[in-house]
Parts: sequence; structure tokens; C-alpha cells
Amino acid sequence: MALGHWLPLHSCAGGRIGQRRGGAVLIPPIERIAQTGSTNADLLARLAGGEHVGEGHWLIADRQTAGRGRLGRGWNDGPGNFMGSTAVHLTIGDPSPSTLALVAGVALAKTVAALAPDINAQLKWPNDLLINGAKCAGILMERAGNSVVIGIGVNLVAAPQLVDRPTATLAGEGASLDRDHFANALGIAMIDALWTWRQEGVASIVRAWLPLAHPLGTPLRVSEQGIDGTFDGVADDGALRLRVAGGETMLIHAGDVELRRPVEEEK
Repeated sequence: MALGHWLPLHSCAGGRIGQRRGGAVLIPPIERIAQTGSTNADLLARLAGGEHVGEGHWLIADRQTAGRGRLGRGWNDGPGNFMGSTAVHLTIGDPSPSTLALVAGVALAKTVAALAPDINAQLKWPNDLLINGAKCAGILMERAGNSVVIGIGVNLVAAPQLVDRPTATLAGEGASLDRDHFANALGIAMIDALWTWRQEGVASIVRAWLPLAHPLGTPLRVSEQGIDGTFDGVADDGALRLRVAGGETMLIHAGDVELRRPVEEEK
């Protein structure tokens, strides 16, 4: 059984995560396994089988043989990378479950900022963390009844080669991070972001998310619909605000959004 333990905030958070708590915080219980198909699939199976998975419990793997991203994309692992999943149990009065992607994004970006402050990592709606426009981390959410399993994969030391987008690693940018230390910090940051989501609402999470994202005006494309525009922020309900030609702002509630490359790069 994985048990939590206490950690002084200054040892990993630097005041950037877990900041609602003074002195020390309880690191969530982290269960480590050598290999599995997918940590998300494992937690979903446990929930389907009636097993209690405590909120804040993390399952992390040294290797994943069937990792995946949004829209069924494959996501290969790499030794030393972070691959883990946790569950959020929805209660009456919680905001929309779809906005948990923003919660996880805030926790992820704050963790990277705390542990690798010299790296300019930026969130991209709804579920990616980028370094210089290249994907460094991704978030996958899957629902099981009144629970949402959130999987996060971070390229700490190795990156898969993807045909449709560039990838990056934190190590490649000069940040050498221990996987388990990263997991501890992310667990604290996730608890903090979930508290904000439940107690202060989505609008507060949006306010935390925006400074961690690419700048307003960044060219974007909604791939499925073939819609081009520029980033105009995030609405209070978590929808992407996309400013299109003519100055109109569209609200995108779901979709695969990519940074739009300059025309000369698309040829």
C-alpha cells in the first residue's frame, strides 16, 4: 500500500506550489510499478472492478507498453520519463468535469516552473505543455462513472518521434529532473489546483492558467474543422476563445488545437 509522507514546502516547491499550506504538506500516496500497458487503463479497470482508488493516489510506471494520447494517438514511453495517472471523484457542486484539463495543466506547468525555472514551458489548450512550440507533456482524461482518471506524460529525458508535431524534453533544455521527485511535486501541485477548482471555481483556475500559456495573439488552428485564428484567452467555462478573420471570437469547447505554423513552413 502506497502511503503519503510529509515534505517541507521549501524543499521542492520554492513557494510556487502548495502555497495555500504553511510549513509542510503531505505528499499524496504514490504507487510505483515497473511496467504496465497504461496507467490510465489500470486505474479505470480498478474503478470498474469496484476497487476504491483514493483521490490524490497516483499510479506511476517505469515503462508503458500501450500509452496513448488524445484521439487515440500512440504515446511511446522513455526510461526516466514521468508516466502517471490519478483519479478525481466528482461530488455535488463540483465544476464541469471537462475543466479538469485546465486543473491538471496548472498543476503540471507550476511543477515544471518550480523545478526547472529557467525553461520557458507554456500550456496550450486544452491539454499540452510546450517548449519552444514542441510538445513536452500531455494530459489525457477518461471518465468512469462519477470519477475522472487523469493521465499525465512528461518527457523528462526522452521524447517520442511524432509524424504530426515536434517534441521536446526537459533534459534537452538543460533540466535534469528525477522522476520520483517530479512525481512528489506534481502530486502536491495537483491537490492545490483541485482545491482552487472546487473552492473558487473555474474562473479562478482560468486566471491561474492564462499566465502559464502561450501569449494572446498566438496563431492557432482547430484541426478537425480547419478553422484558423488567434488565441484570445479562455472563457470562464473553460472554452477556448479563438479570434477569427473579421474580428469575431468563437468559443471552442472541444477539439484538437495546434499552433499554426507560418505559411512558408507549411509548403
